[in-house]
Amino acid sequence: MLVVHDAYESSDLPRGCVVAIGNFDGVHRGQRAILDVVVARARELRAAAVVVTFDPHPLSVLRPEQAPLPITTPAQKERLLAEAGIAVALVVRFTREFARTPAGQFVREFLGAKLAAREVYVGESFCFGHRREGTLELLRGAGEELGFAANGVPEVMLHGERVSSTRIRRAIAQGQVEEAAEMLGHPFSITGTVVRGDRMGQRLGWPTINVAAEHKLLPADGVYASRVLLPSFPASFDCATNIGTRPTVYENYQRVVESHILDFKADVYGQRVELSFYKRLREERIFPTVMDLSAQIGRDVEATREYFSRRRLEQEVPPARL
Repeated sequence: MLVVHDAYESSDLPRGCVVAIGNFDGVHRGQRAILDVVVARARELRAAAVVVTFDPHPLSVLRPEQAPLPITTPAQKERLLAEAGIAVALVVRFTREFARTPAGQFVREFLGAKLAAREVYVGESFCFGHRREGTLELLRGAGEELGFAANGVPEVMLHGERVSSTRIRRAIAQGQVEEAAEMLGHPFSITGTVVRGDRMGQRLGWPTINVAAEHKLLPADGVYASRVLLPSFPASFDCATNIGTRPTVYENYQRVVESHILDFKADVYGQRVELSFYKRLREERIFPTVMDLSAQIGRDVEATREYFSRRRLEQEVPPARL
């Protein structure tokens, strides 16, 4: 997939394309519904399937205190868009100056003049542009003038509620990673570098890798059945992951992400890894002694092993990728 950064200022862009507009944070099932239509229509029209997205998130510029924590890093978003079949991602740099651009002007200058779009797809309730004037109705009116068809894609519902990035963030923050995965269409994952810790896991008999996460959005403190992709092998491995402050052994310790990889002993310090969360096993809690903590970690490891064994009987665990 070709990625064009600062696309609004670029002149060398694909023309006659089928376009999806949105933030696409998480590239969740609701967003995939839009992408699937765009890719299918682009194939039928023998045109490029194009996504127009904005970076950073508009709220991080306009109202930083209200800005949502991203579900995906830019690299993860690009990978997921490519896997969905998108040929070109046009990243529009969002600034305060750009925020003052009227939606109609953006449509004329970008979708019309620069892209000569043939069809444009958005979520039925999606809005963009100055004062959120860029509605589906505006797109349809402009399309009649500029020569493209604008269409709204119905929202995807799950358990009676709309699938949205906000709902997914809430589920992740509450540790409901299975619900988040159901909405995403894949497990929630974080990327980061393996760094040296204090080797407390080693002293307890359960060596761990410490992941310096690139994400600010993390699941709630607790222990999770997870999988880690180690690019040096390359392979994914089952692991029991703890997120929290380790209150049994420390007071007021920093929050860490550490994983005990099942049946694994290699040195992977310095590697950039991806850690995917499948199930929350328990909350983080204080144990009477470190021996009690070590015994509980053993039970967590067995619970992880049983979870993935059962899952493999039901369905193949999809490999994670960087």
